[in-house]
Amino acid sequence: MNAFISHDGTKTRMSRLARVAISGMVVAVTFGMAIADGVADSPAPPVPETHATVKPIGFGVSRITLQPRAASRLDIKTGLISEDQSGRRIVPYSSVIYDLDGDAWVYTVTAPLTFVREAIVVEQITKDFAYISEGPPAGTQVVTVGVPELYGTEVGVNGE
Repeated sequence: MNAFISHDGTKTRMSRLARVAISGMVVAVTFGMAIADGVADSPAPPVPETHATVKPIGFGVSRITLQPRAASRLDIKTGLISEDQSGRRIVPYSSVIYDLDGDAWVYTVTAPLTFVREAIVVEQITKDFAYISEGPPAGTQVVTVGVPELYGTEVGVNGE
C-alpha cells in the first residue's frame, strides 16, 4: 500500500483496489476528452452507408441492388429452380417468402447483386423443396439465404 495525504492533511494508506479504480477513472476521462476533441475537429458528421438501392418497377414490386459489403454481411446464397422428371418446377423451400396476404414469392437474381421479387403458386411442399405451378421458369437463379432481409429492405421495414 502507498501513503497519500488526505483532504484534512493526515497521511492515509490507499488500497490497491482504490488505486486501480482511480487509474481507470483517469483513463476514462482522458479517453472521453480525446473523443470530444476528435468530434470537435471533424469537418462533417459521418455519412451513413447506403446498403441497398430500391427502385420501384411496378405492381408493388421493386428491384433491389445491394452493395457488395451488404451482400457479404447478409451472406446471400442462391440456388436454381429445377424440374423433376414429370416437368414440375421445384424451388428450394428456403427461397419462398409469404407476404401479409399469404401470397408466395421468390427473389430472382436479375444481375450481380440485383434481385426482383416474383410471384409463385406453391402446389406442394416436400421436405426442403416447394413444387410450383406458376412463377419463373426452370433454370432461374433464386435467393435461398437472406430472403427475409431482402423483403425487409424492399418494403422498408428498417425505416428508410
